Amino acid sequence: MAGYFFDSSALVKLYHVEAGTPTVDQIVQASDNRVRISRLTGAELTSAFAIKIRTQAIRREDADLFLRQFHTDIAAGKLEVFSITESDFAMAEVLVGRYAFDLRLRALDALQLAVALELRNQKLVDHFVAADRILCEVARREGLPVINPEHP
Repeated sequence: MAGYFFDSSALVKLYHVEAGTPTVDQIVQASDNRVRISRLTGAELTSAFAIKIRTQAIRREDADLFLRQFHTDIAAGKLEVFSITESDFAMAEVLVGRYAFDLRLRALDALQLAVALELRNQKLVDHFVAADRILCEVARREGLPVINPEHP
């Protein structure tokens, strides 16, 4: 059984068809895979869909449907949500200090990565899935096997 931590940049592709959706679907639909996310992901998905509404890529009704499906997937156990702890915030600060100046790692991305690293330490995550080039590079540097669904 493989554990996958999904950053919001990749998980959005489960609900809105775009580059990378086939790879995301393949990972999520495999019965022996476990998909894990942080508690931050709900807010980030809502934000991502709001951007898509403002840029007229989707309608508000689409976003509402996608978010309902997201919550249904959590309730059904398709996605396992992990809380963010004080140690995750501390690790995010370390990551920002290490990578923000040269690679432009953003704070919320660092927080997502911190949760993934902690789950890896608990042997719950084998792969980090993200569609953000910078975040993928930082995750690689931190020793996580990375899958970018836009470049499988």
